[in-house]
Amino acid sequence: MIRKLHHNAYRCRDSEQTRRFYEDFLGLPLVEAFEIKQTKTGRDTQVLHSFYRLDDGSNLAFFEAPDMPFEFKAQHDFDLHIALEVAPEVLQPMLEKGKAQGIETRGISHHGFINSIYFRDPNGYVIELCARLPGHDAAMDPAQNGAREKLRRWTEARHA
Repeated sequence: MIRKLHHNAYRCRDSEQTRRFYEDFLGLPLVEAFEIKQTKTGRDTQVLHSFYRLDDGSNLAFFEAPDMPFEFKAQHDFDLHIALEVAPEVLQPMLEKGKAQGIETRGISHHGFINSIYFRDPNGYVIELCARLPGHDAAMDPAQNGAREKLRRWTEARHA
């Protein structure tokens, strides 16, 4: 059975720029980096795979693969974003830190069950820092929130 997230991996333009954002700005320590010189299918390559650890032991990972085409673009929140949970008192100082460092920064957005701030990393990905609000657990409990019924209604309406 699935226990927890080990890592989520994304492409990056430049491993050092990515490190500065994730380690220096967000505070996620770089815990591993290794070169991949040959794929499992035997193709020669030159890739760096790096890992940044969250407090729960999971990781955000990145591949810098200059020899493989990839379309880097500023992602829209609905297309791709990474949401990382923080304590409520972290939001305002991080919002100010992002603005002071010239990082694209938005927030604080109130979503009812969480408050969020948003940054854009050097690769174009949206990074959300979110803090739980009272009522979060009930809002995320499918026994209380009707998630399946909401999905059923949505699906019926989309296919009608």
